[in-house]
Amino acid sequence: DPPDKLFTVHGLWPSNFNGPDPENCKVKPTASQTIDTSLKPQLEIIWPNVFNRADHESFWQKQWDKHGTCGSPTIIDKNHYFETVIRMYITEKQNVSYILSKANINPDGKGRTRKDIQIAIRNSTNDKEPKLKCQTKNGITELVEVSLCSNYFGKNFINCPNKTPGKTRYSCPTNDIHY
Repeated sequence: DPPDKLFTVHGLWPSNFNGPDPENCKVKPTASQTIDTSLKPQLEIIWPNVFNRADHESFWQKQWDKHGTCGSPTIIDKNHYFETVIRMYITEKQNVSYILSKANINPDGKGRTRKDIQIAIRNSTNDKEPKLKCQTKNGITELVEVSLCSNYFGKNFINCPNKTPGKTRYSCPTNDIHY
């Protein structure tokens, strides 16, 4: 999000170590519940719709429908899904902007090495490997997404499975990555 240059939550997605990640799972009867209004102020900060700041709720609903519904039995219902995101971001220290700033990696226009970025993240995640995505525009490669992975209960970091393979449009080079 260029105006902010902060990493925010993109989603909480169940995953498989082998095969594709689950999507659009069968919905339980409680899935039609509305999002608890007390959660919305925190979600607007940590999980905004960066493409339409006036409509966060449709983005959150889309994430719940596509990914949250696959979190059962760990995720009980829609509000538990969003409460889990808030807990993981705040109390489980998954604020990537803060993690990078502790290692003096800031959105200052300086190119960084992939190794420096990975070490900074590993130092805050019990030495667990993140998944990085980069994108090159106008000759400048930017770090656009960092996936932090946790165990089944969302309590402990794990090495991220299903890393971006080889050379893809989201591969991060070894040097000159901007944030």
